[in-house]
Amino acid sequence: MAETKEKLFSQFPPVSYETWRAKVDADLKGVPFEKKLVWRTNEGFNVQPMYQRADIADLKTTNSLPGEYPYVRGTRDDNHWLTRQEIIPTDPAEANHVALDVLAKGVNSLGFKVKDPSAASLETLLEGIDLASVEVNFSTCPKKALDLAKNLVEYLKAKGVADSFKGSINYNPYKHAFRHGAEVDAAAVAAGAKALLEAVAPVKGLRCLSVDSDIFNNSGAYIFQELGYALAWGAEWMTLLTEAGIAADEVAKRIKFNMGISSNYFMELAKFRAARMMWAQIAAQYTSDKDACKMVAHATTSKFNQTIYDAHVNLLRSQTEAMSAALAGVDSITVTPFDTPYKTPDEFSERIARNQQLLLKEESHLDKVVDPAGGSYYVETLTVSLAEQAWKLFLEVEEKGGFTACVDNGDIQTAVNASSAKRHQDMARRKEILLGTNQFPNFNEFAAEKIQKGECGCKKEGHSCGCAEGDANKALICARQASDFEALRLATEAAANRPKVFMLTIGNLAMRLARAQFSSNFFGCAGYEIIDNIGFDTVTDGVKAAMEKKADIVVLCSSDDEYATYAPEAYKLLDGKAEFVVAGAPACTDDLKALGIENFIHVRSNVLETLQQFNSRLLK
Repeated sequence: MAETKEKLFSQFPPVSYETWRAKVDADLKGVPFEKKLVWRTNEGFNVQPMYQRADIADLKTTNSLPGEYPYVRGTRDDNHWLTRQEIIPTDPAEANHVALDVLAKGVNSLGFKVKDPSAASLETLLEGIDLASVEVNFSTCPKKALDLAKNLVEYLKAKGVADSFKGSINYNPYKHAFRHGAEVDAAAVAAGAKALLEAVAPVKGLRCLSVDSDIFNNSGAYIFQELGYALAWGAEWMTLLTEAGIAADEVAKRIKFNMGISSNYFMELAKFRAARMMWAQIAAQYTSDKDACKMVAHATTSKFNQTIYDAHVNLLRSQTEAMSAALAGVDSITVTPFDTPYKTPDEFSERIARNQQLLLKEESHLDKVVDPAGGSYYVETLTVSLAEQAWKLFLEVEEKGGFTACVDNGDIQTAVNASSAKRHQDMARRKEILLGTNQFPNFNEFAAEKIQKGECGCKKEGHSCGCAEGDANKALICARQASDFEALRLATEAAANRPKVFMLTIGNLAMRLARAQFSSNFFGCAGYEIIDNIGFDTVTDGVKAAMEKKADIVVLCSSDDEYATYAPEAYKLLDGKAEFVVAGAPACTDDLKALGIENFIHVRSNVLETLQQFNSRLLK
C-alpha cells in the first residue's frame, strides 16, 4: 500500500505558487487578483485565498508543543474542557436543586449568580455538590465579592476541600462603568482586589480577578478589540496588584479570562491561540514562573448575533462558536441557550445547550485531539496576524495610561460602540448577514407573543446594589445586531393592517423570477405579507390582479431593458393606489425618476432604512 501511494504522488509534481497564480490570473481575465480574491477583514489585515508552507516557515508559533510556553498550542497536553451551565435561579435552595439535576446530565462546571453571600446562603447553595470534582463559579455585585470570598473560604475549609477546589469569583469593578458609564476609582479597584486576594489565599484553586471581555463581544466589538482590551485588562490587574505589594505569580494565578465567541469560525479559533501566546509573554514580564503565565480562559457563545425571529438558527450559530472554542483548547465553555433573547431559558433550551457540547465531545471526539489547527497554514497565519493587530491596540491603551484610565474616560466604550454602530450599519445594508433576519426571513412567523423580557435589563442590576448610573454616553451599547430589524417586524405585527406586497412579474423569465425572490426577501425582513406570481402577459393584467388582492406595495419584477417600457405603464395604471417599486437599478433610472417613480430596491440599498420609510407610510 505504501509503495502504491508513493507511485501515486510521483505522478503529481508539486505546483509552485507562481504557476497557480498564473492560472488564476488567466481565469480572472484582467480582473485584479487583490480585488477579486483577497479578503480585507474587519480586524485590519488581508486574508489570501490560499496559503502554503512558505507562509509559516518563519513563524515562531510553530516551534512549541501543547503545554509548552508560550502556550499558543494550549496550556495542557489534553483537550478535556469543562462543560459549564449557568444556573438561572438566584434563590439558594432552588439553584441547588437545579445544579444537582444538571450535574447528572453531563455538566461538570457550574455558574451561580449570588445575591446573598452569607454563610447560611452558601451552605444551602452548595449542599450535596462534590466540590472536589466540580468546578464552581460565582458572579455577584463587586461590592459583595469580599463577603462572598470570606464565607466561601471558610465553607471550603470546613468541608476539607480547600486544597482540591477549583472555581472562581467574578470580581469585576469595571462592570458599572461599562453598563452605566459610572466613574472608576483606580485606588478603590486596587484596594478591593488586594483585600480579595488576601481573603482567598487559603484556596489556591480559587480565581477572583476577572477579565470579562465577553462584554465587548456582546456589545459588537470586533475580534481584535476583544483580544486587545482583554490583554490590557489582565495587564492592569498585574500592575495594580504588584504595585500594591502582592507577588506577581500570586496575582497571575488568580486571573480568569471570560471571553466571548462570535460566529467568525477560523478567526475565533485563532483568537484563543493568540490570546494564550500573548498573555504568556505579558505575564512573563512580571514573573519568571512559567506556570503562572498560563491563561485560564472560559468561553461563552455570543448574544450579540442571537435573534428572536427564526430563533432556532441560534443553535447553528452557537454550535459553530462552541466548536471554534473547543478546537482552540479553552478551559471551559458555556453555550448560550437559543431562546435567551426573548425569555428566561427553559428546561428544553438548557438541555439543548448542554447537548451541543456533549455532541462535540461524545460524537465528534474533539476532546481527544490537542490543537488540531496546529501547523495549519491558514490558522497559523491568522493567529499571528490577529496577534499583531491586538498588540497594537494593547500598546495604544498602555500609552493612554492603562486600562482603568481608558475605561474611566470612555475611550474603550467609544471604540466598541463605534464598531457596534458599523456592524449595525453593515447589517442594514446586508454586508453582514443574519439568516432569518435580514436575509431569507420566514415572513409568516409572528414573535410578539413569545417575548417575555426586554432587550437589556442591566440597569436594574446596577440599581439593586445602589450603584450610581453615571454618564450614559460612556456606557457600552448592548443592542443585539438583529434588534433594528426585529423592531420593524414587531411594529408590523402590532399594526392594524399588515401591508401586502404584490410581485408584478413580467417579461424575461429568468430576471423576473430572480427579482421576485430578491424582493420577497427584501420586504419579508419587515414581516410584510408577500404575494408572489408566476408571471403576467401584460402590465394591465398585473395591475388589475394587484388591486384585486388589495396590495399596499406593487413591485415590478422584470429585466433592465424592459423597465423603460413596463415601469411607466404600471406607474400610470396604479395612479397612486399603492406604493410602486422597481426591483433593480436600471440604466433608465433617471428617466423613470423624472416621471415620478421614486422607489428602487437593489443590492446596494440600505434595507433597514428603506423598510423604515415604508413602515412610516403604511403602518397605521
